[in-house]
Amino acid sequence: MLCRISFRSLRWSVPLLALALSACAPDPIYKAAPGTVMALPAQVAQSPEQFGNGAVIWGGSIIGVRNFPDHSEVEILAYPLDSSQRPRANAGASGRFIAIYSGYVESFNYPGGSLITISGQLHGSRSGAVDQAAYVYPLVDVAQSHVWTAAEMRQGHPDIHFGVGVGVGIR
Repeated sequence: MLCRISFRSLRWSVPLLALALSACAPDPIYKAAPGTVMALPAQVAQSPEQFGNGAVIWGGSIIGVRNFPDHSEVEILAYPLDSSQRPRANAGASGRFIAIYSGYVESFNYPGGSLITISGQLHGSRSGAVDQAAYVYPLVDVAQSHVWTAAEMRQGHPDIHFGVGVGVGIR
């Protein structure tokens, strides 16, 4: 009887706990427009003409920044985004792309390895190389971007740990 009571209360408390924890997750930072391209950068790189100048919301890890006289380019290793549009770096890379900013971008504000999410329009592609391998980079004209802080990446992820252990006490 005691076991049934525990199971019944557990059956109701687990979904409620999951709902409560999901309510803590931040909202997406960019609103997806109708017709937003849902393909990953690697898919767009394979057939860029198929996606035209569609809107995208992509994110990943900053590889590097290059500044030119009239624009800046940020090369990004893409990762899938979570429900808050934060890059999930532990999910495996999904290609690379180049984010194009009009004007000058201070590379100090976009350090290598930082996680970023951008919103913008596809603007064709460019052939290049990753080390010695040929690569096609989708190009994105950036409308908005956000470099994530460590605190923002932790937000909405509960700091709850369960475990079984052995303790040793000294008297």
